[in-house]
Amino acid sequence: MSAEDQKALPQRRRGAEKGDAEEGKTESSGFLCDSSAPLRLCGDIGGTKTLLGLFQGDELRVDRRIANADFSDFASLLASFLADTRTDSSLITGGCLAVAGPIADDGRKAALTNLPWTIDVAALSRRFGLPTLRLANDFAAAALGAVTAASTQRVTLQPGEPLAAAPRLVIGAGTGLGMAIVLPQGSQWRVLAGEGGHIAFAPADEQQMALWTFLRARHGRVTWERVVSGPGLTAIHEFVAGVETTPEDIAGMALADATSPAHRSLELFLTAYGAFAGDMALACLARGGVFLAGGIAAKLLPMLPQSGFLAAFNAKAEHATIAARMPIHVATDPLLGLRGALRISRE
Repeated sequence: MSAEDQKALPQRRRGAEKGDAEEGKTESSGFLCDSSAPLRLCGDIGGTKTLLGLFQGDELRVDRRIANADFSDFASLLASFLADTRTDSSLITGGCLAVAGPIADDGRKAALTNLPWTIDVAALSRRFGLPTLRLANDFAAAALGAVTAASTQRVTLQPGEPLAAAPRLVIGAGTGLGMAIVLPQGSQWRVLAGEGGHIAFAPADEQQMALWTFLRARHGRVTWERVVSGPGLTAIHEFVAGVETTPEDIAGMALADATSPAHRSLELFLTAYGAFAGDMALACLARGGVFLAGGIAAKLLPMLPQSGFLAAFNAKAEHATIAARMPIHVATDPLLGLRGALRISRE
């Protein structure tokens, strides 16, 4: 390891101590990484956190969730990861970094939207002796992970009548509102990333119309992402209760007390989420299934089936029968982005 990479290693080495007992092996999350087997490096790089993992075949052997604020750039973060896991970079035979930001047309650089980092795969290759890694959109990777996950990694809200050859729609409400269409192509998949979260919010009743007026005064144009996202839930609760609170606190209060203002806020949020998901599903005729892949849906799973989500999803007038035939699943695997990145790395 170079002196530069040694400096990048934080003072506190997270989770590496047990690996000292096994020469030539690394331990993380209960798995031992064989020091002689080829590895694939995959990453899910967001604005605040980065998840890095090393795969041997289909098995994730080593992973770390790392705060981006601890590092000045991605290369320093990667150096810390490789040192912390005692990884010999010469064993890495490929990989993919899924990035929350635009990727250059040549696929060799990416700029994060909410962090002043640029990821240059050629520079990483030179510094660490890596093969040229692939770059992918983070939600495209999560979408691919969602539609290929095992049935044990999802909860079905509506069984529908799935068609194997039909498009899949993946939606993820989190910090923003992501959307992608996934098309089956033989044994492969084609992912079409979209910006459906930035189309105009369409109020469905008097309460939603009042919410639209509230948000328009603040933002001008009101998009679905202003409503169906973590910041959207905060704004909804401010509209309902007059108090600005974090999405986590709103969810906690709502799940604890069905009579609370937080519960009413969450009900409005989930009803809007269902309406948006149903509209996007009709737009691409997602008879292969609709997958909710953002962290919000998994956290709100106890409330989702009894909420207004399904009724709003299926409230499509003359097309209600089509909507009801679309399966709806909540993806529960927290490593969707890594698993999707692994699949992309093999293409």
